[in-house]
Amino acid sequence: MSSDPSIDKIWFTRCPVPTAGGLAHNLGWLAGAFAPHGLEVGVLQDAGPDLARRHFDHDLPGLFREGGNVPALAARSEGAPTRLIGLTWIEEWQSILVRPDSGITGPGHLAGARVALPGWARTRAQSFPRAMALHGVKGALAQGGLTLDDVTFVEVPADLSPSVGRGAGDRSLSWPGLGELARGEVDAVYVKGARAAEQARELGLAVGVDLDAHPDPATRVNNGTPRPITVHESILEERPDLVVTFLAQTLRAADWAAGNLGRVREILAAETRSGAGGVLTAYRDGFHRSLRPTLEPERLDLLRIQKDFLLVHGFLAADVDLEAWTVPEPLLAAARQADAENVA
Repeated sequence: MSSDPSIDKIWFTRCPVPTAGGLAHNLGWLAGAFAPHGLEVGVLQDAGPDLARRHFDHDLPGLFREGGNVPALAARSEGAPTRLIGLTWIEEWQSILVRPDSGITGPGHLAGARVALPGWARTRAQSFPRAMALHGVKGALAQGGLTLDDVTFVEVPADLSPSVGRGAGDRSLSWPGLGELARGEVDAVYVKGARAAEQARELGLAVGVDLDAHPDPATRVNNGTPRPITVHESILEERPDLVVTFLAQTLRAADWAAGNLGRVREILAAETRSGAGGVLTAYRDGFHRSLRPTLEPERLDLLRIQKDFLLVHGFLAADVDLEAWTVPEPLLAAARQADAENVA
């Protein structure tokens, strides 16, 4: 049993994207690291709806989350007891999809286009598809010297209650707006990730704007860029050593991934709910060497861009003080621990 009665289990959740935490879980390293503390590791992706919803509101003591920043920031803006302990930046095929005969082959061609905008979900945190589309299109337009005023948004249906729990891995899940694009009801759709790449190929769609190709990362700040690692305040206050343990395993997994691309892709095919082709398309250019979390000022500045965007467009209940939210000490301690183990 745990020596601390208030933390009787570790919980972990991640989004269906490349994460060091997800790799550490799949390799059995999280369970192995917490076992000596008498703690089991529960995963929200295996849980029922009552627990799985904590992925969005983070109201679960002992929970670590490595996932999109929209739910994390929205929850924090509504008072969720969380702290930011790491950030990753992984390019993941952010694109504006169009029909092959649309004539849209670059950001400047988006002027006047009808662009899909997913509707609001039940909560701000669950409305991440809408936030992603809006900021993704803004970034694409900026690459062409345009603004949101230069396109016409067409609201398309979105899942009112997206879930990460049991049953959420349905391969038939469709990115909002792709059906409307294929039918000619809109001209452009923002997408990202392996499953979207797979669906684009299935529907015969084309990439009108490859956001990843632009040298300025600020034009592709979005839900997963940067991607936060957050923790419930209770575990940070009561057992900071466990937070260091978790982060040490993410650093270990990130270092392992840098030399094991083939195995990483196999794991990602399951993590992202896509096939091998989607993984190959979405994750490229050495992504497996960039899974290591940091809290560098440049990465925090990119998160600030996202936070300000979400606040302006109604995705946050209130502003979030990033300095007060961020706790760098556990990641620094985990890095020292990892360095010492490498020397040994």
